[in-house]
Amino acid sequence: KIQKDTSFNKEDIEVNEGLSSESQEIMAGYTTIALFGLDNRSNGNLSKGNSDVIMIASINNDTHAVKLVSVYRDSYLDIGGGTFKKCNSAYAKGGPEQAITMLNMDITDYVTVDFNAVVECVDLLGGVTIPEVSDEESVLMHGYMDEINKLTKNNSKYLSGGGTNVEMDGVQACAYARIRYTAGDDYKRTERQRTVLTAMVQKAQKANLTTINSLIDELFGDIKTSFS
Repeated sequence: KIQKDTSFNKEDIEVNEGLSSESQEIMAGYTTIALFGLDNRSNGNLSKGNSDVIMIASINNDTHAVKLVSVYRDSYLDIGGGTFKKCNSAYAKGGPEQAITMLNMDITDYVTVDFNAVVECVDLLGGVTIPEVSDEESVLMHGYMDEINKLTKNNSKYLSGGGTNVEMDGVQACAYARIRYTAGDDYKRTERQRTVLTAMVQKAQKANLTTINSLIDELFGDIKTSFS
């Protein structure tokens, strides 16, 4: 059963006024959803925690095209009440309402996951294909994989090296998305996160009904969201 956030009240979210009428008219044609990935070590605890993944999904209501933009977790922003800290701490301070207030946008809904949700989703999809992985990235994945294997009780194996169109299981994909020590730092890290999410969506679009039903049955309990 999905963790429907019955306490979520959009009226509790504060958004600064001051947008031009032209901007408001443009934004009225879009549905905006916040996506949070929590850096929690206890699976399924989605009410609090640092949101090391912060994405905004913008959906064009006419064309249904989706654009993803990342907010860098170390951005120094007002996380509420005039307190300026790294923006990933807003969720830890006051849950999704606080994190959405920090983003200061007209956000319709939100979805929150943790490591386990990503791992389980990718595995239920039968893995994902990552377009390009460097040898350095494949080595840096090891430490993250060790931790994620332990947290999720998996036994995923290291990649043999980098390459193109690399097939990854859930633990490998989650580890790849967590790398932040190469050139590009968090810019590159957020790009990896968007790459993994995009690969998951592409795989889901090709999935059969049996796979989709398995996703619904197994994964929805790993998600906290304002959606029913």
